[in-house]
Amino acid sequence: YTNFFFPPLSAPADCPDSVPSSTETGGTNCLAPGGLSDSQVLQEPGDRSHWCVVAYWEEKTRVGRLYSVQEPSLDIFYDLPQGNGFCLGQLNSDNKSQLVQKVRSKIGYGIQLTKEVDGVWVYNRSSYPIFIKSATLDNPDSRMLLVHKVFPGFSIKAFDYEKAYSLQRPNDHEFMQQPWTGFTVQISFVKGWGQCYTRQFISSCPCWLEVIFNNR
Repeated sequence: YTNFFFPPLSAPADCPDSVPSSTETGGTNCLAPGGLSDSQVLQEPGDRSHWCVVAYWEEKTRVGRLYSVQEPSLDIFYDLPQGNGFCLGQLNSDNKSQLVQKVRSKIGYGIQLTKEVDGVWVYNRSSYPIFIKSATLDNPDSRMLLVHKVFPGFSIKAFDYEKAYSLQRPNDHEFMQQPWTGFTVQISFVKGWGQCYTRQFISSCPCWLEVIFNNR
């Protein structure tokens, strides 16, 4: 799938900083309320060979179960299936919010996650921007992570394994408190969050994903 990738495009330049990961869920766990812990994720039966799991959220509520990924490429879409993938439209959601329903209808072809030698790339297949936050996209010495805007038709290397391992320092307070901080990528559809937006936390976004990488 590498021939489909365009040069990475993100737009954090006008936003100096976004909210640090540790404040998004009260500083107790890098997963939003209701998520599985890192030990539960890795101990799910039959998922030994997965390289990541994906959780779909609507605001503060996780919708459906974790989606375990073994294949090197995964399409995540709403109701426009293109081969095998994670169809969000098949998940049972009781959310009555008009904004959630509006954003849901705009996900369309969604995104493609592809595991490459140099890391994991996210390609925006939808007709609207997506927003990504990852510890490996920014300066490792930065105290706050930027939220990167990726326009339709563009891709970005959202996760770098080498950088992620280098972030795990023995005395790193954030990693000790939140073991998945460096191995989690958050992706919001259509709506952004952080200091540039009215939504300060991703849990206020209508539709978003949490991609949790296997660090073993």
